[in-house]
Amino acid sequence: MSVTGPAKPNFAASGRRVFDIEIEALRAVVARIDGDFSRACTLLLATRGRVVCVGMGKSGHVARKIAATFASTGTPAFFVHPGEAAHGDLGMITDADTVLALSNSGETDELLMLLPVLARQGNVLVAMTGRPDSTLAREAAVHLDVSVPAEACPLDLAPTSSTTAALAMGDALAVALLEARGFTAEDFARSHPAGSLGRRLLLHIRDVMHGGDSVPTVPADATLGEALVEMSRKRLGMTAVVDGERHLLGLFTDGDLRRTLDDDGIDVRATPIATLMTKTPRTISEDALAIEAAQLMEAHKINALVVVDGKRRVVGALNIHDLLRARVV
Repeated sequence: MSVTGPAKPNFAASGRRVFDIEIEALRAVVARIDGDFSRACTLLLATRGRVVCVGMGKSGHVARKIAATFASTGTPAFFVHPGEAAHGDLGMITDADTVLALSNSGETDELLMLLPVLARQGNVLVAMTGRPDSTLAREAAVHLDVSVPAEACPLDLAPTSSTTAALAMGDALAVALLEARGFTAEDFARSHPAGSLGRRLLLHIRDVMHGGDSVPTVPADATLGEALVEMSRKRLGMTAVVDGERHLLGLFTDGDLRRTLDDDGIDVRATPIATLMTKTPRTISEDALAIEAAQLMEAHKINALVVVDGKRRVVGALNIHDLLRARVV
């Protein structure tokens, strides 16, 4: 008689089963995006203060994330731990705030304990639970039903599908409010100045360009040799050719130099730079976004740009390394 050991676990099958269950849970919840959802959005949009998100345990983690999503998409919000609220943090909630309370059971003691105080203060309460007949659901001005057919946990113990549903409902609220406010990518960037999007949308040419004496320039009667000295001193891989009032006449770059050196007849000391420069170089305004410089360089396969004002006077210069240092590209 042969004895066999335990079957080898099929991790991939378990993972797919979780996805299947949670997808079905989301399908069940999306069918309830109705009038209550619209009323909840109306209340949240009308909030004079902030949206205060509260929840215990896993619901607390979801509430904290929802608050962060609200805050970064134009709806001022923060998270308050219900346990701490009962020990002084209720003072963080003003009568101008709307409270968004999360509890799968709708009977979480720490949340129910806060309801009389919030009611006396006049706070609007929006509840998100998995039980429409729960105490929290009944006491709320609007209830959002996020009940799910089943948890993905085979023991039906660990919050899985239910937290996914609550998180998705929070995202739905945040996006609906974002659209109602006319929130733009520029608005998003202002609340994310350290992120890549913030740098792309908020950083201007004036913030990254070289200006003043650090801008390489030579007069139109300069020789190639004099231009090379200026390029070596300023280390931007190019020099602008300007008239007496700094109007841009042309540009000479490292690429131009390589092409020039292929001509054996060139006298470095005597050849006028005006005969070798590019007379219609690409330029950019200091008011333009830094990302526009990156796009211009990429489109035209160049590594440097001259910055000019409205009268085509040279006010700055930058190259690809400046954009890399600023983490624009």
